[in-house]
Amino acid sequence: MILRFFRPGLGAALLGARVLFALAVSPAAMAQEANHPVPAGQSAEERAFLAENDTAMTKMMNDMAAKPTGDVDRDFVAMMTPHHQGAIDMAVIELRYGKNEQLRRIAQEIIVDQMQEIQAMKLALGEQVTDTSPAPTQPGPRANPQSSPAMAAHDHMNMSLEMKMQETK
Repeated sequence: MILRFFRPGLGAALLGARVLFALAVSPAAMAQEANHPVPAGQSAEERAFLAENDTAMTKMMNDMAAKPTGDVDRDFVAMMTPHHQGAIDMAVIELRYGKNEQLRRIAQEIIVDQMQEIQAMKLALGEQVTDTSPAPTQPGPRANPQSSPAMAAHDHMNMSLEMKMQETK
């Protein structure tokens, strides 16, 4: 074994460096694997879905790389907020393109839950929570925005958040 020729301290250090390098490279490699090229035989709708999802994932990953402030709680919220927003963005994309009603309902729940958690984290830090607008589920203007699934999820979220705030008083 090659490590036998090195002093024990150096061999352990080299092994440790390889492990740390592997751990550091793995998330980057996994993120790159998510950005794979789209095969040519896909429909325009599938290509649009994958392109939007790739954009959402890239934005989430970039935004999660928050600069540390020295305040663990603020750093946690700074990293978790884009993580939750990425889930919201991907759920909106499912609502825009998905056909499975069960998955669409789950996507609506994800939107509600993640928006509530973002607001709860901001409230825990004493930050002002702004009123949220519904997430669009169709590209461009809608004929009747009041009928969107995201609008229903938004209304449910506001009602649930109000109930949670009442419980804490």
